[in-house]
Amino acid sequence: MTVDTLGRWARAEWGALYLAVRRAAVERRWRAAPMTVGAVCLTGITQVVQNRSWGYRIVQDLGVVRAEDPLWLALLRTPLSLFVPALDLPVWGALAQVLIAFGIAEMCLGRWRTLVIAYVATLAGTLYARVAIAIGPDSPFGLPASDARVVDTGPSAAVVGLAVFLGWRYGAYATAGVVIAAMVAEVALKPNLAGKEHVAAVTAVLVLCAVSAVRQRRSRARAGSTSGAPPIQS
Repeated sequence: MTVDTLGRWARAEWGALYLAVRRAAVERRWRAAPMTVGAVCLTGITQVVQNRSWGYRIVQDLGVVRAEDPLWLALLRTPLSLFVPALDLPVWGALAQVLIAFGIAEMCLGRWRTLVIAYVATLAGTLYARVAIAIGPDSPFGLPASDARVVDTGPSAAVVGLAVFLGWRYGAYATAGVVIAAMVAEVALKPNLAGKEHVAAVTAVLVLCAVSAVRQRRSRARAGSTSGAPPIQS
């Protein structure tokens, strides 16, 4: 593949997304992604707090989700759980994920749509864990009972969901396909709780993409029928 061919492919794949990000950055500058800045700060704060003797229990009580928790409690903790980095992973990874994925999404999709997609993806993983544990490890969709005690936090499911939605929304279909394929490969190579939750998150976001596509098609159909209607005679 020549450099020119690669350049044309890159423009076709990421051109619309790049223009959307550039437009937001030029028009709004530092105001382009205030929610993302807040999310990065919140992730950093929770990391610092949970690594203190006085703060570990606070973060556990407010933002840590396990499948063994009562459902109502898990639902209350899920929004904050997005911004609680895993203790066994480097925090810079979580910060980079939030900064890049949330930042691009906020500039392209807006603050509230970004939050909704991120929450739906995370919630899908959280609810899937309960169903999978109830199914049991004998099913390819199930999980062992011991996974009910696994801490389920971090932005990874939200990041995966946002990447897939952005890829669909801005025509970066190959990129979205690579993300989906990577999540499926992750489960095939290591069928653990995190990997299967990522697939659940992707599935939930694909449903959102389908719903959005139907709504767009209906809106275009209504607009077309309105513009093609004969003028009203007085």
